[in-house]
Amino acid sequence: MSGGLRHPFGGALYTCTSEGKIKLEDEGRSGLFHSDGRWIEGELREADPQFCGWVAGDRVVRRGMEEVESD
Repeated sequence: MSGGLRHPFGGALYTCTSEGKIKLEDEGRSGLFHSDGRWIEGELREADPQFCGWVAGDRVVRRGMEEVESD
């Protein structure tokens, strides 16, 4: 699991599991969601679908920061 990201409005912590699911933690409660925000299990039953998709999405390397292979 990555370190996760805090939602900018509510402050809930969204983390992506190794299976690509989103674990949401807020004030001692938690829930597990698909990357599109659909609930799987847990006490928390609602998540921001846009934020779930963003957290679960592939990370893009900034231009100019990618590794260059040397000959």
